[in-house]
Amino acid sequence: MTSSSSSAHIQLTTDRLVLRPWCSSEAAAVLDNTRSVDWADDFPAEGDRVVAGLFDQFPDWLGEHGHRLIIERGSGLVVGSIGLFWPPSEGTLEIGYGIVASRRGRGYAPEATRALAEFALTAPGVHTVFANVELSNPASVRVLEKAGFHRWATEDNEDNVAHFRITKTDHHER
Repeated sequence: MTSSSSSAHIQLTTDRLVLRPWCSSEAAAVLDNTRSVDWADDFPAEGDRVVAGLFDQFPDWLGEHGHRLIIERGSGLVVGSIGLFWPPSEGTLEIGYGIVASRRGRGYAPEATRALAEFALTAPGVHTVFANVELSNPASVRVLEKAGFHRWATEDNEDNVAHFRITKTDHHER
């Protein structure tokens, strides 16, 4: 993974993806249902619309450690989004992600999740990145496992949610 600074925002690059912060005009286009030629045919998904609608309420999500568009390097198309729910709480950050249906099964979600989690763990005061996944969503469980997250709580789970996390210690062991 490499990173580069552009307009005070960090762009993350993996083997096959670019993770670039959203800009306000892209969020507006998602909310207005205005199509962009730079989007996969099935972008945005419902989760992308929800996140775009929350940027006014949570402006830090548009910052360096916030939400990003997932761009397929080969085509240049936006194929999903991923984000950190900034700011951290007691050194922990939640991560969320989504890949459009037409690009699922290619390993993009774990690749993006691993890259953003590694980046998050370099932020001052952050020691843990976590995600909570419904057990009825085994694909998302696999994403987190492939990204290097560890399950840390599931027994006697009344809400049927698996809790995953990756820590600075995990990151340094890689």
